[in-house]
Amino acid sequence: MTHLSSHHGGSPRGDLLSGIKVLDAATVLAGPVTATVLGDFGAEVVKVEDPHVGDFTRVSGRSPGWLQEGRNKKSVSLDLRTRAGQEVFHRLVPHFDVVITNFRPPTLERYRMLPEHLQPLNPQAVLLYLTGFGLTGPYRDRGAFDRIASAYSGLTYVTGEPDRPPVRSGYSVIDYMSAYMAAFSVMGALYHRDVAGGPGQVIDLALYEAALRASEDSVTAYGLEHTVRERLGNKNPRIVPASDFDTADGRRVSLHAGTDPLFARLASVMGMSELARDPRFATRESRVEHQEELYRIIDGWVAQLTADEVVKMLSDADVPASPIMSVADIVNDPHANTRGSLITVADEEFGDVPMVAPLPRMSATPGQVRWAGPALGEHTAEVLGELLGLDAEGLEQLRRDGAL
Repeated sequence: MTHLSSHHGGSPRGDLLSGIKVLDAATVLAGPVTATVLGDFGAEVVKVEDPHVGDFTRVSGRSPGWLQEGRNKKSVSLDLRTRAGQEVFHRLVPHFDVVITNFRPPTLERYRMLPEHLQPLNPQAVLLYLTGFGLTGPYRDRGAFDRIASAYSGLTYVTGEPDRPPVRSGYSVIDYMSAYMAAFSVMGALYHRDVAGGPGQVIDLALYEAALRASEDSVTAYGLEHTVRERLGNKNPRIVPASDFDTADGRRVSLHAGTDPLFARLASVMGMSELARDPRFATRESRVEHQEELYRIIDGWVAQLTADEVVKMLSDADVPASPIMSVADIVNDPHANTRGSLITVADEEFGDVPMVAPLPRMSATPGQVRWAGPALGEHTAEVLGELLGLDAEGLEQLRRDGAL
């Protein structure tokens, strides 16, 4: 496969995925984030974008979302609705190790991007289909976004206060969970191909399935006991105390002291060591049974202190606790910055752009951000010229055909 030239500086050292080429033909949001994760660790990613509007995360131009999720990618504008655009895409597929898409099966059929269309073009490629409901089943043709996947997976149902309607998470957690699961599956498929000598393969991941896999024991408990997990707000049904509390300075803190040793430490910090010996609270089972009484006691103690005081006292006693942080809090927090969870990326248009660092942190092959999300179609001529041998006349013909 042709090696794509580096962009914005020298090549990184020790890249985990050096030489792996990814064709990102996905949008909103799990599919593109999968490609971003792979690109963070050295894969060469070419992003296919609609020439008229670009990727959804652009909003217009280069939005904050695009700067982060378009990082380390080369942008090629290509209209997959046109026959000429589809033919160019088909010509690109043999040059890549991984192809990522998340269109609904009817759209994949129109774009000639189903497995039966792409596998013959490159039998050694890993084809990732991260669709709303998967490539099979009665709902395969339905569309889905994070909100819909959350509703279908059961995550929304269990989220919120028990006396209020369910709510979705404040972040697109399913999109990102799916991206992590998808990146793992791509790595596994590449390992199978390159180390075990296997062929390429099709990965069929439905968006809701990452959240379903995160549903703890709810499926098994329902199957064996016919119990349905309900909304419990900030409380954990089987671990007490573990909840959030209001502080004297109008903030909230989260604490977890659900084991017997942790509860004994919490009781000591509160100046109420006798609680750990009280038959109502001495064991995990008894605390669950008498949790309302216990939470009233903890509420009263926390309400007299500031959030910083509560967290320091508990942390000093080895009881897990944290203020409930906004993005402003964490961006300005010394731990996240010292650890390198957040970075800034130099950009000609915006200057230093803050974003989440490539994660996880790896000692020998760390990820890095080589550039923030590029301009729409910035690399069209470069990529199509280098991989497909198209010159200026060939590119102009594609424009006349509506492909670019």
